[in-house]
Amino acid sequence: MVKITYFVHGTTKDNEKEISSGWFDAELSELGKQQSIELKKLLDGKRFDIVFCSDLTRAVDSAHITFDGIFPIVEDARLRECNYGIYNAQASSIVEPMQEQSITTPFPEGESYEDVKKRMGDFLKYLKQNYDGKHVAIVAHKAPQLALDVLLKNKTWEEAFTEDWRKRKAWQPGWEYELN
Repeated sequence: MVKITYFVHGTTKDNEKEISSGWFDAELSELGKQQSIELKKLLDGKRFDIVFCSDLTRAVDSAHITFDGIFPIVEDARLRECNYGIYNAQASSIVEPMQEQSITTPFPEGESYEDVKKRMGDFLKYLKQNYDGKHVAIVAHKAPQLALDVLLKNKTWEEAFTEDWRKRKAWQPGWEYELN
């Protein structure tokens, strides 16, 4: 079994402007940097064998602010946010309603949530083969976390979207998953 603790990156400049970044490489805002520092304090004493993060700047910076010098950090493109295609870095008021309509149908010139699930399934196979019996941390985005809910908690996509903590603004310092 691989124990996974999932963390979302800190608030970005795009988040503050209500823009859905997707594969656009948005930077952390000052608030996002502070959130990553605070997370480090909240996790005092927690142990991980390794930290994986998306290769997008907002996740890389969040991982380094929180975990650098404590645990090894490895970037992995499979942990990227959903590619919104022509809607990358567009207003959240446009992109967010399209997300639940893009479970099987890709965003124009982008990908679907099923594509994200496939990426995450490949990543989970890698974890099982290389980190069985370990506790790993992941720092990434909304779509990969929803894919974990589908893959590891047996939720439907509809349930994952409906029950997403972001809709309730119910952030917490990490979500736990088990890969058997």
